[in-house]
Amino acid sequence: MDKSTAARAEAPASKGSDGVLPSAKEAMMQIAEIEAKKAADYLRKAKAEDAEKKALIENLSKPSGLSPDEKTKRAAAVIQRAIKNGLTEVQVHRFPKELCTDYGRAINQQEPGWEKTLTGLPKEMYQLWYEHLRPKGYKLKYQVVDFPGGVPGDIGITLSWQ
Repeated sequence: MDKSTAARAEAPASKGSDGVLPSAKEAMMQIAEIEAKKAADYLRKAKAEDAEKKALIENLSKPSGLSPDEKTKRAAAVIQRAIKNGLTEVQVHRFPKELCTDYGRAINQQEPGWEKTLTGLPKEMYQLWYEHLRPKGYKLKYQVVDFPGGVPGDIGITLSWQ
């Protein structure tokens, strides 16, 4: 094999027989390889996001382990910070719809008894409000805050005092 034949054998597949322009078939093969890589990257990211969301749901499904006093202190700190910033309400939490027994349907429809569908930390937060903050005039609102693909997604918890 002479030098020019060896050089052509080692040349990247992106160049055609003239060494500059790939053939249409080579161009389509390159595009297919790029698209396959993008698809593999997307799947890898989707799997990682799914695993992260499952871990979050599992974590939020468990009790916080905080005492009522500690919960109240944390709520007071959030409220004081919001007041210092001139706010009359603050979103205190956002959670996946999977933490509701009906995937957020009752909250989205504002049905009476929607709070009975809460589980885990969102339920704990509702109980904190009901027992300690509601008697002091604070309002609590649970609402769907995003609609990916047109279906209810995450739920936000907003505390207000106006």
